[in-house]
Amino acid sequence: MDSQSQTYTLPVLPLKNAVCFPGLAMPVTIQDPAAVHAVEAALADDLKRVALFVQKNINQTNPRGNDLYSIGTTANLTVVARFGSTLQVIIQSLERVEVVHFTQQQPFLKAQVRPAPVTTRQSVESEALQREVLDLSGQYLALSNPDVEHKLPLVVASGVGFMVTVYTLAKLLQLDLAKEQALLEAPDDNQAMSTLRGFLRHEIQILEVRKKISDRANDTMSKEQHDYILREQIRAMQQELGEGTPETETSGLREKLAQSSLPESIQAEVEKEMSRLEQLPSSSPEHQVLLSHLSLTLDLPWDRVTTDNLDLQNARQVLDEDHYNLKEIKERIVEQLAVMKLNPQAKSPILCLVGPPGVGKTSLGHSIARALDRKFDRFSLGGMHDEAELRGHRRTYIGAMPGRVIQSIRRAGTKNPLIMLDEIDKLGHDFRGDPASALMEILDPEQNNTFHDNYLDLPFDLSKVFFITTANTVDAIPKPLLDRMETLHLSGYSDEEKIEIANRYLFPRQRSEAGLQDDQLFLPEETLATIIRRYTREAGVRELERMLGRLARKVAVPFAQGETSPSTIGISDLPEMLGPERFFAEQLRKNLLPGVATGLAWTEAGGDVLYIEAIELPEGEKLTMTGHLGEVMKESAIAANSYVLSHCQEFDIKKTAEAVHIHVPAGAIPKDGPSAGVTIATALASLYTGRVVRNDTAMTGEITLSGLVLPVGGVKEKILAARRAGIKRVILPRENQKDLTSLPDEVKAEMDLIFVERIEDVLFAAFTSEHIEETSQQ
Repeated sequence: MDSQSQTYTLPVLPLKNAVCFPGLAMPVTIQDPAAVHAVEAALADDLKRVALFVQKNINQTNPRGNDLYSIGTTANLTVVARFGSTLQVIIQSLERVEVVHFTQQQPFLKAQVRPAPVTTRQSVESEALQREVLDLSGQYLALSNPDVEHKLPLVVASGVGFMVTVYTLAKLLQLDLAKEQALLEAPDDNQAMSTLRGFLRHEIQILEVRKKISDRANDTMSKEQHDYILREQIRAMQQELGEGTPETETSGLREKLAQSSLPESIQAEVEKEMSRLEQLPSSSPEHQVLLSHLSLTLDLPWDRVTTDNLDLQNARQVLDEDHYNLKEIKERIVEQLAVMKLNPQAKSPILCLVGPPGVGKTSLGHSIARALDRKFDRFSLGGMHDEAELRGHRRTYIGAMPGRVIQSIRRAGTKNPLIMLDEIDKLGHDFRGDPASALMEILDPEQNNTFHDNYLDLPFDLSKVFFITTANTVDAIPKPLLDRMETLHLSGYSDEEKIEIANRYLFPRQRSEAGLQDDQLFLPEETLATIIRRYTREAGVRELERMLGRLARKVAVPFAQGETSPSTIGISDLPEMLGPERFFAEQLRKNLLPGVATGLAWTEAGGDVLYIEAIELPEGEKLTMTGHLGEVMKESAIAANSYVLSHCQEFDIKKTAEAVHIHVPAGAIPKDGPSAGVTIATALASLYTGRVVRNDTAMTGEITLSGLVLPVGGVKEKILAARRAGIKRVILPRENQKDLTSLPDEVKAEMDLIFVERIEDVLFAAFTSEHIEETSQQ
């Protein structure tokens, strides 16, 4: 029987990415379930043979018979490896076949096929075609892969038949799937060689053009132009295609310029710079400088603004959602929204949030931006010494960049964002300039409508920007700069406030970040209070949040291992989970000696109780002071001693010591400031008179040589520190009575606050149990 009339039925393996030509082998990865079944059926047969047909649409899954090309090949499965549900198969293609009809569609394709061998013509034309194909193949390999060009004669001399050589050369060309299928479907060797010849000529033309482009770019390249080789190749390609040499970057900038609505003066300047850019060669150093400058100019939101949300009720709700208490600051924001609603042309205020670390200054900026529906951006001024960081560098300098303010505007993408300048009290200055002076122009509403950045070199209006700055203290802020800002003070939190903040915000957030559900971890209030008093010492809540995060992570471990029962953390669990207690509050001394008085101090971590001790010495310096004291505190001690000694008769002092030693415990901690003046005077009066100061009384205030008690700062923190130590009576300067508005009502109700004007009032309250109402002594 004629071999072409023979038919046989084989499992069909659809191919998506390549044709497997007769005589060649190739690996195939099989993931489709139907194809896997086809391979398994073939392996069950002794021949281990499949029919290979290419899909017409490679993206189709579960192809049917009419979705495949009718001409394919048969192949033996030589190696099969299984990786899960995936098969890795190496197939050896045998002969060219065509489909008679498909005998099975499910669960995999089966087809009746018959051989369709390529007709071989022995003629002069065939020999000429063979030589031309080999010649073109040599040219192609010389251009594309010279390393394998010398192996071409070995392929021809291998004795596998010239059609196998044709198919091998086709694989070297890396043709697309349609071209490979067209070559497979060629019915005779002459047509197959003609088809391959056309493919070779096309590929050689492409390689010659690429080589010409590369040579042209290399001819114009110098040492300085090395970095621009890619741009030169693009330029040469465009020229070869007859499209000229327009700069892609310039085209993009032209499109941006056409879509923007720049002010007229800015538009003219940009057009001028654009013309210069188009005339500069891309290898010129100035090209990149101009390109960057124009990109920045066109990226800036010259006229893009967001619409403010002026709903006062919404603003209150957003601020209350994110922060507990802070009534004064929240009301100030609501007031500003009311002004903006009634007067849209009103200038944005410059607010300065002043407070210790961790009280929520930066997060408050986020909330204000959210309440206003404005874009938000922030950067830190801490440690900034160079004013060019704010104003930008002039473009003549290598590596010049725009200032931080213009960069923030660019990131925000609007002309009226809320920009937060963190740590304004930590600005530095040196020979490179004074950043604080540059900030005065940025933050001054009368000047910032024409802010001039050195890099941008064009006036930009900052008057619509809502600037908020933060600082830990106003003392380090230059007075002219401070004068341009409205300061809002955020004092430290009381223990009750911290418990409320932790329950509302910190604990739920840390529990969620640890992957725990609300019903999987509980923290009783007494445990939370112990964490606040024994494991943290801060005015804010930053360290408290870290501790809550540690607890949540500790509890997450057993849940990750399969634990299901909820966890409640008690006080007794804290040493195991957080370690030993880290802080111990200064305890109320039950029996004070003459010469000892209880003072109050403000620190960045909040308030603290400070005991001041004085003893007599038989000889030595008149006044010795120890305890790592600063100059201001030493001067207060000298003034207090001078005042007490000058009023011996009034204070019933019988005799004075030859020398006095004043010590403030915790000598490793630096201490400074004038607020210990009344405490030192009370300790000296106690020493000289032999009278004991009440142990339930603490005090703070600055003293003068005329006996006046002057106001001090940090009143809220100091009162809270006294309360933590069990002290119920606190002596304060009368002028600090106004500061009680920030004190929680429950603290005011619990504490006995005594306000004084002179040192005599302090001593009277410290040595007796009677309250001082008003003193008329001057």
